[in-house]
Amino acid sequence: MSEFEAIAKVLVIGLIFGAGLPALFAVGMRAYAAGEGGTDANGAVHAPNPALKYVGWFLFILISAIIVIAVLWIARNSINYHLGINLFPWAPKK
Repeated sequence: MSEFEAIAKVLVIGLIFGAGLPALFAVGMRAYAAGEGGTDANGAVHAPNPALKYVGWFLFILISAIIVIAVLWIARNSINYHLGINLFPWAPKK
């Protein structure tokens, strides 16, 4: 693998997790807020939309799961060494 390919892979993954997860969180917040209903600044009343609230909750749960899995992935060798638990048996051991 050349150095440019490695740099490109790191750049793509960094963009996905560095900008993608916060953007996905913002979409979840927007969906949840739109699902709540309420009153606009001009006085228009909007009915609650439960489907948008569920979309918001799904995105929050998805982002939380990604964060937990990422932390476990980073700490996998320490967890395996100290506790003897191999969380990712398909992953190469260092």
